[in-house]
Amino acid sequence: MSYTLLQEYWWLLISVLGALLVFLLFVQGGQSMILQKMTDEHREKMVYTIAHRWELTFTVLVTFGGAFFASFPLFYSTSFGGAYWLWMLILFGFILQAVSYKYRNADGNLLGRKTYDVFLFINGILAPVLLGGAVSTFFFGSDFTVVKTNLMDVSAPVISQWGPWHGLEALADWRVVAFGVMVLFLTRVQANLWFINQVDDEEVQAWNRRQLWINAPIFVLLFLAVVSVLLLSSGLETIGEHEFAMVDNKFAHNLFGSIVILAFFLIGTVFVLYAVAMTLMKKVRWGIWASGLGTVFVVLALFWLAGYNNTPYYPSNLDPASSLTIYNSSSSEFTLQTMSIVSLAIPFVLAYISWVWYKITKK
Repeated sequence: MSYTLLQEYWWLLISVLGALLVFLLFVQGGQSMILQKMTDEHREKMVYTIAHRWELTFTVLVTFGGAFFASFPLFYSTSFGGAYWLWMLILFGFILQAVSYKYRNADGNLLGRKTYDVFLFINGILAPVLLGGAVSTFFFGSDFTVVKTNLMDVSAPVISQWGPWHGLEALADWRVVAFGVMVLFLTRVQANLWFINQVDDEEVQAWNRRQLWINAPIFVLLFLAVVSVLLLSSGLETIGEHEFAMVDNKFAHNLFGSIVILAFFLIGTVFVLYAVAMTLMKKVRWGIWASGLGTVFVVLALFWLAGYNNTPYYPSNLDPASSLTIYNSSSSEFTLQTMSIVSLAIPFVLAYISWVWYKITKK
């Protein structure tokens, strides 16, 4: 396998992990509704179905970060190191989540269940919005510069430079915020479908169908708006290792120029809409699985839009020459070859996760 093919292969793996992560964020979507008006009995039935699945979401997030570190270390050092406060907020939200599930029903709980429900709500909002916003910077860029020669400076061997806000400046871009809010409402739609599928209580199912009538239209409107902005946006195109040219409607060219990306995007979108429509109109309960598969397809297409077709997946708004591609930010050929052998174990890991999921569902 050539070096170029190895780099593209690892971007494919990163895309798969990112897509699975977005699907599993239905846990956060459920938490974002935990403070809404319902009986305590119904709330506990809903929370019970997601109480142990947050660990799978966090595991995929950590694996996603670890895979990025190993395969594209320059991105890891630039984003995870420079956009410090953004990633710390995401981590803080997951810490709140872990503590809340541990102690909300524990004996001697001094803070009270309500306090931990508020913590879960905070994570339910923070995680989708911030993770969605972080992914959107693959298209809309971030404020950083990269100077690899700084590695030779013993006094300050830091190759990436950021502004004083360390990643939070992205939240001043309305496109980033809109992308994050869209992901939030996607997770809420997925959560409604999940609860309808998992909770054998007609009142809980009816409550979630009512919520779906609210969450689904908001998500669809945000999705159409974000996709329209994305397809009309200009983007950088690689013309050399660290040379880029601005191209009008770059992501539209990427989408309509690849039958594979277009097919995944359209099929995924249809699956999500079909799942929602059938759940609302026919009152089926399997919508989460069609919607989940559709979500994975769409997110895969978005990652491919960002990384393939001579596109820098992490454009710099301050210095286009600092933009990162899958070719100028990857590990060495030897490292990618070695990790590719290890990656053959991924199907076994996915099988184990599926088995754990099945056992939890059957409890």
